[in-house]
Amino acid sequence: PRTPLNDLFAADANRLASLTTDVAGIHFDFSKTHLDAAALDAFAALAKATDFTAKRDALFAGEAVNVTEGRAAEHTAERGEGSEDSVARAAAYHARMRGLIDAIEAEALGPIRHVLHIGIGGSALGPELLIDALGRDMDRYDVAIVSNIDGCALEEAIDSFDPHATLIAVASKTFTTTETLLNATSALDWMREHGVEDPYGRVIALTAAPDKAVEWGVDETRILPFGESVGGRYSLWSSIGFPAAIALGWDAFEELLDGAAEMDRHFRLTDLRSNAPVLAAFADLYYTQNRGCETRGVFAYDERLRLLPSYLQQLEMESNGKSVTADGQPVGRATAPITWGGVGTDAQHAVFQLLHQGTHLIPLEFLAVIEGGDTLAEDHHRALLLNCFAQGAALMAGRANDDPARAYAGDRPSMTLLLDELDPRTLGALIAFYEHRTFVSAALLGINPFDQFGVELGKEMAKAAERGGQAFDPSTDDLIRRAFG
Repeated sequence: PRTPLNDLFAADANRLASLTTDVAGIHFDFSKTHLDAAALDAFAALAKATDFTAKRDALFAGEAVNVTEGRAAEHTAERGEGSEDSVARAAAYHARMRGLIDAIEAEALGPIRHVLHIGIGGSALGPELLIDALGRDMDRYDVAIVSNIDGCALEEAIDSFDPHATLIAVASKTFTTTETLLNATSALDWMREHGVEDPYGRVIALTAAPDKAVEWGVDETRILPFGESVGGRYSLWSSIGFPAAIALGWDAFEELLDGAAEMDRHFRLTDLRSNAPVLAAFADLYYTQNRGCETRGVFAYDERLRLLPSYLQQLEMESNGKSVTADGQPVGRATAPITWGGVGTDAQHAVFQLLHQGTHLIPLEFLAVIEGGDTLAEDHHRALLLNCFAQGAALMAGRANDDPARAYAGDRPSMTLLLDELDPRTLGALIAFYEHRTFVSAALLGINPFDQFGVELGKEMAKAAERGGQAFDPSTDDLIRRAFG
């Protein structure tokens, strides 16, 4: 029998203290999950059996933890935590990026007021999250991020831009991404149509394949490289973070890196039972493995974090949405849950009916910030925070009623992440927490979180359809015929 959450609190006066921790200005509260001493002992034993600490050491040492592609995963080196050579290389790339930003600010590329950042996946989601969360009051540059190949997205982004005062940043790790290069080509056409004499002179390339960028037409002096061992969905710390660095200022970008490094050290050095990413991963695995939960909801009770669920969808599902182990064998059990979410209090009027009274058990995650981001009366932020805290309490407590339609079963789990304030340091630490949490789950499941072969097949078939002459299934052939004749 599973012990209800209310009974877990009643049985352990020390429960709150043992399942909360504070790191880098973030308070992590795991006490409303079903983790108990027995579960923690079991997961600690699993960590030992799967040689977790050695896997963690290998990650930070720059060893080839991405076994299917035979390379390291060195995003932590971008914030100063990794092998000596990799940290030095990342610092040199950062210095190059800062130098180019200084030149842009000095108008070496002409008067720039707008930055059009073109990328997709990790080349867009991370920078967009940073700018939306931290740059709402920025007055340095107008930054638009375009990822979708739908022309409406690009047209909307450039609608208010002056092409003569626009810088284009093309972000692609391989510099072969179809959607990104098509959007970039269209952006250059837009510049030419409006009389910009040398559009390529306004292009910055952010890539791990500098030679490809040169072939495409970007001058070597305006290429900001990053290491091949930095994965796309882990790359906002590298030159992929250029739009955030230029929009927010270099000091803010450095504070972001410092916050992430603080979380890196916590993850690397802290005992598993007090380790925020490890405890979060233990809870994730408890609900997928022991309770059969297929989804996890993330609700940010702060408008500035509205893009976090979308960012986490790629980080977690592209990393751990695998069905084979790192050595190619069937996993034989559930891996990553489906990550979804929204913004409070909006979500309370949309999906919380199902969360409180539906038939699915869905572990939730609440995020809130003690210091608000608005200048209105304190009533706004106080109500926001109290709604956040009350939802977690209501999900756990439930309420009996003689009318079944008005009864709440309760015993529904959640964890809460409470930030002191939302600044570059805490946001950096928060994102690094999610990266490490994802790694822990992968390590304990025996899967590789650093490849993503599942994204390839659909893209290959789209290219085949573009070339023509290839038959698909009857349904797909009919759709192509209806769309294009």
